[in-house]
Amino acid sequence: MSYSIHKERQLLLISTFSALLFAMIGITLGSLIHSLVIIFDGVYSLVSLGLTLVSLAAVMYIRKEEVAKNIKRVKVIEFSVILLKGIAITLMCVLSFISAVEAIMDGGREVNTGIALAFGVFSMIGCYTSYWVMKTQGRAVNSALIEAEAKQWLMDTVISAAVFIGFMVAKLLLLTSHAHYAELADPVMVVLASIYFIIVPVKMIISSSKQLHQLNRDGVLAKYSHA
Repeated sequence: MSYSIHKERQLLLISTFSALLFAMIGITLGSLIHSLVIIFDGVYSLVSLGLTLVSLAAVMYIRKEEVAKNIKRVKVIEFSVILLKGIAITLMCVLSFISAVEAIMDGGREVNTGIALAFGVFSMIGCYTSYWVMKTQGRAVNSALIEAEAKQWLMDTVISAAVFIGFMVAKLLLLTSHAHYAELADPVMVVLASIYFIIVPVKMIISSSKQLHQLNRDGVLAKYSHA
C-alpha cells in the first residue's frame, strides 16, 4: 500500500472517530439542556460521521488495483460521494431551519448558558483541530474526499463559534432589562447557521454535478452503468 493511500485512510478514520465523539456529546448535552443549536451541532457531526463512512468505503473500493488504474472511474465515484454529502447536509440545514422557526414562534426556550458556553469553547477547539489536521495533512494526499472532509470540519468549527457567540450574547442579555430576549438566542442561532451553512453544501452539489455531467458527456458514466 502506497503512502498516499495509507494516509488517506488514516485521515478518514481520524475524521470518523472525531465526528462520533462530537455527535455523542452534542446530541446528549443539547438534549439535557434543551438547546436546539447544540443538538444541531451534534446532528451535523452525526451526519458527517455517516458521510465519512461512505467516503471511507469509497476509498477502499477505488484504491483497489483494478479500479485505481482507471482515473476517470475513480473521479466518478469521488464526485458521486461529494454530491451525496452536499445533498445530506442541505437537507439537514432545511429541517433544522424549520424546527428553529417553530421554536421562535413558540417564544424561544430557556437554556443553561454557562454549560452552553463551555461546550462552545470545547467544540471550537476540537473541530478546528480536526479541520487543521484534514487541511494540512491532506495536502500530501491530494484527495477530493479529504478536501470535502476539511470543508465539513470548517463548517462545524464555525457552527461552534456561532454557539459560543450566541450564548455569550444571551448571557449578557440576562444581565439587562431585555432578559426575555435571551430565550430567543438559541433558535435564532440555528436559523442563522442554517441559512449560512446551506451555501457550502449547495456549492458542493453544483460543483460535483457539473463534474459528473462532464464525465457523462465524455461517455464515462454510460460505460460503467452497464458494467
